[in-house]
Amino acid sequence: MARKKYALTVPSFDELLVPTVKALVKLGGSGSVEEINNLVYEIAKIPEAVLQIPHGESDTRKEVDYRLAWSKTYLKKFGLLENSSRGIWALLKADIDTANLDTNEIVRYVREQSTVDKLEKGNEISSSNAKVQKEVEVEVENTEVWKDNLLEVLYKISPAAFERLAQRILRESGFSQVEVTGKVGDGGIDGKGIVRVSGLLSFHVIFQCKRYKGSVSPSQVRDFRGAMQGRADKGLIITTGTFTKEAIKEATRDGAPPIDLIDGELLCDKLKELKLGVETKLIEVVEIKNDWFTNL
Repeated sequence: MARKKYALTVPSFDELLVPTVKALVKLGGSGSVEEINNLVYEIAKIPEAVLQIPHGESDTRKEVDYRLAWSKTYLKKFGLLENSSRGIWALLKADIDTANLDTNEIVRYVREQSTVDKLEKGNEISSSNAKVQKEVEVEVENTEVWKDNLLEVLYKISPAAFERLAQRILRESGFSQVEVTGKVGDGGIDGKGIVRVSGLLSFHVIFQCKRYKGSVSPSQVRDFRGAMQGRADKGLIITTGTFTKEAIKEATRDGAPPIDLIDGELLCDKLKELKLGVETKLIEVVEIKNDWFTNL
């Protein structure tokens, strides 16, 4: 009976659909499960007593978190969210209007789609002698072409979108509490986050985003360092452009707080590594074995 009482007090997964989207919007478009869930608790105004209700008698997982997992899954199947192998969830569109979200439509669509998938799978013709295909991963590694094309895309997105991209990259790279905080007159600081090393040491990092084709000068690095004094342990500048040799020297100058630099080329590599907006495709390669025909 106690279990039944618990179920009635915890919001249902469909009641948590909109709060989940609102949480992601507030987080800047992406977030870890912990970040999303904590914000949903606030948005949905879930009492602390309800948050402590376990999913099962011997389960350490909370019932509300279990239902939030279903909420995120439904939103993914509906085409609003995506998630990575690193546990980061993100909105597929930055301009989602939560006021127009219809929870009944989301639930109905996902359940209908699930039914269709099961029917189609049941009608598939099984074969014990299935054709074995050998796929060889071929990376179209013409660096100049794909990176130039990617940078052209980045030049066209808005400054706010580029800041959200930087936020997503840092989250996917293991940073926590990543926030975009860019304000006019804030010394060029666009955001902040925390990176933890080996689970023991943590460093506060502030970052700056420069979305343009030019080179970052040493004076810009110095200005950024001045803005970060007393506010963070490390600084990070992310640009679609490049850094002059003097700027690189300034970033690592002895006796000054260190600043890490990510230029356009490294940015492209990072997006490819994290599979953010960049996909490495598998293609079939047909190889003719001349010796086989010669030995006929």
